[in-house]
Amino acid sequence: MTTSPAVSEHAIAELRSLNPEDPQFLRELIDLFLQDMPARFADLETAIEKHDAALLTRAAHTIKGSCGNFGATDLAAVALTMEHQGKTGAFAEAKASYPLLKAEFARVDAALRALT
Repeated sequence: MTTSPAVSEHAIAELRSLNPEDPQFLRELIDLFLQDMPARFADLETAIEKHDAALLTRAAHTIKGSCGNFGATDLAAVALTMEHQGKTGAFAEAKASYPLLKAEFARVDAALRALT
């Protein structure tokens, strides 16, 4: 997928503008996102293993929403695909999408860590 930047410079600038007097603000948002992701990945793994459509849909939706804050469009696109896979119970497809989600997250993780 990797056709666009891992995160959007515009989205990052927008986040910074929310609290320009506090340079730690952006760092805190990034830290919250990065700290939450292992739990979301664990939820996805559990959902795929146990064929839990609701959990798969919810975890993918949460990831998709969080990506919007940082303009991580490629990661959000994979999460959206997995959300639809959860809604349709397409667990084999979700299992195949999961490595791509992790690879896109690695790009986003590196880009966000470079900002802090």
